[in-house]
Amino acid sequence: MESRDFIRISAQEGKQGPSPQKGKQGPSPQKGKQGPSPRFAHTIGPLSALLQARFLTSAARPQDFPPEAGPELAFAGRSNVGKSSAINALANRKRLAFFSKTPGRTQTINFYDLGDQGRLADLPGYGYATAPKSLRSGWDALIGGYLMGRPSLVAVVVLMDARHPLTANDRHFLEWLRPVPARRLVLLSKSDKLTRAERVKTLASTRTELDKAAMTSEVMLFSSMNAEGVEQARDLLERWLRE
Repeated sequence: MESRDFIRISAQEGKQGPSPQKGKQGPSPQKGKQGPSPRFAHTIGPLSALLQARFLTSAARPQDFPPEAGPELAFAGRSNVGKSSAINALANRKRLAFFSKTPGRTQTINFYDLGDQGRLADLPGYGYATAPKSLRSGWDALIGGYLMGRPSLVAVVVLMDARHPLTANDRHFLEWLRPVPARRLVLLSKSDKLTRAERVKTLASTRTELDKAAMTSEVMLFSSMNAEGVEQARDLLERWLRE
């Protein structure tokens, strides 16, 4: 290499070496801030269990139930009471729980994983008058088999129409729950269809009636339309899962 070529290459390298831009990027303020972030990880609570819900399996018979794996929440209610909408609202999903095309004909318990924090069981709707008697007796065996034979069950959420709470079918289901060692949460669904005064009255009267019948439960107004009670119910259920 001739001396003039060496001088030209050296001059170019000298200009590129101490690049001002690279010099500025080295001690990046952003990287400096991100470095110690793990120290603050403990301030972030566990990811919401219900927001992690994903479909696991369906069971038409007690022997088809998946093996127990942590605490379980069960959702129950009369057919067409808004149970699927409530599950979707609590999970912040649109189509996690599906609506039956023929109300009252769902014949399975649908199980959902809640991350590593538990499971959710969606029980078939009860009390649909037009369902065949043989089908209704099958539901009784399926639901009864679940409620009485699931030690991992920590809470049962019962959906009732806020406009017509505590029907005969609702009371019948609550009687089933008497011997079940699980907490109860009654969600008065479709509360958006009531006036403010009606909501207050319905909430108070439902609590009173349940106390009189020795079926004391947590009771909340709930609407998947305007989100009334959604956050409060989610927080309560997730606390029960952790306890």
